[in-house]
Amino acid sequence: MTSLKVREVNSEKDMELFVRLPFSIYQHDPWWVPPIVVEQKRTLTPGRNPFWDHARRKLFLAERNGTICGRICATVDDNYNNVRRSKTGFFGFFECEDNTTTARALFDAVAGWCKDQGVEQIYGPANPSLNDEAGLLIGPFDGSPYIKMSYNPAYYPRLLESCGLTKAKDLYAYRVPLDQTPPAKLVRVMEHIKRKKGLRVRTLNLSDLSTDVRFIKEVYNDAWSNNWDYAPLTDAEVDDLARQLRPIVRPEICPMVFCHDEPAGICIALPDYNQVLKRMRGSLLPFGWVTFLFHRKRITRARLWALGVKRKFHNLGYDSLLYYEAFMGARRLGYTDSEVSWILEDNLAIIRPIELWNGERYRTYRIYRLQLSASEV
Repeated sequence: MTSLKVREVNSEKDMELFVRLPFSIYQHDPWWVPPIVVEQKRTLTPGRNPFWDHARRKLFLAERNGTICGRICATVDDNYNNVRRSKTGFFGFFECEDNTTTARALFDAVAGWCKDQGVEQIYGPANPSLNDEAGLLIGPFDGSPYIKMSYNPAYYPRLLESCGLTKAKDLYAYRVPLDQTPPAKLVRVMEHIKRKKGLRVRTLNLSDLSTDVRFIKEVYNDAWSNNWDYAPLTDAEVDDLARQLRPIVRPEICPMVFCHDEPAGICIALPDYNQVLKRMRGSLLPFGWVTFLFHRKRITRARLWALGVKRKFHNLGYDSLLYYEAFMGARRLGYTDSEVSWILEDNLAIIRPIELWNGERYRTYRIYRLQLSASEV
């Protein structure tokens, strides 16, 4: 007779079990990219990740006959709820064997804790927020994810839907080939925009990254403020973002637009370090750093991670200009493939420029929703 139980993570040993479970779930999956274990622990630890300064969480493990077979994180973000005037919780870091009973037990634990926090609906996956890795891969499942994009087995959507979760929003990923030559007319239009009085385009300045990250925050908190997924970034989160970006960012693919010295738009594209992380097997020791430094020169693709223009500068072509500058920078670096992700399914203002660059929607991710109360939010 099997015995399944779900328990809270309440020790360092439990935390180790929590972050190590995916290595078992994906041991035979050729596309999975192992996370760096120490970095994932940092992400999950209050006091080390500034996200938890305004959010709280509970981690759960599912155990059957002494073997860990599932995990999940329940989160309530006060910043998100204050801005959205909602009573919303999130789930994330979901990993589970192909067993509906196990999945239901995990979501029951999340629902119970969230109800105690006054939550009326749950969104996810968000790891730990919608500003981080988010969405469940719906398909296809025939390739490794780009940096900071999620990945999961093909049976996960079935598990979530069997637990009563339904679609809240789909997120798209577009593949944009880098071997195409921009049309001459497009180049002329972009160069014309760049010559406008008071307009200045430059790349991210690594020697003063703290200042530029403040500009990124300024643009983000304006450009994304009406988006479905928006929650403001704090100064501490911006500082942590700078810490994460410094070792991996390439300024050549991170253009910024200023209008009369005011930051008007930003674009952050990242080399796909998942091509390196896949070789490191989740560890920086004993030879992880050697692997990192050696193979980062062999990265062949990039992900356009964030692009935004302040609302008062909309419809001036700045978004297309940012795409153009990032695209040309990626070509100069010798990258051969790129992804633009993720894009909300109804964000046509962003989707149209991507399609102008012959972007092909090739992957779909989904944010799920679980209603906990009769009232609609």
